[in-house]
Amino acid sequence: MQSKAIGFGLIIIGIIMLAYTGFNYVTTEKVVDLGPIEINKQENHTVQWPPLIGAVLVAGGIVLIARDKYIRK
Repeated sequence: MQSKAIGFGLIIIGIIMLAYTGFNYVTTEKVVDLGPIEINKQENHTVQWPPLIGAVLVAGGIVLIARDKYIRK
């Protein structure tokens, strides 16, 4: 039963990773602080992964579910 739940979780995560191949986030860094004058710099960061990782997770989830189904019989 435990491997079946893990398999479904892997499939869901894999499908999400196939649909969205990355995400962006912004950080703010203080560059200059001279009394009342303050200059900030915003920098975009991108995190991306190859779609192959999502496909491998989906395949692994299917294998776990199938293994759980046939081992229990």
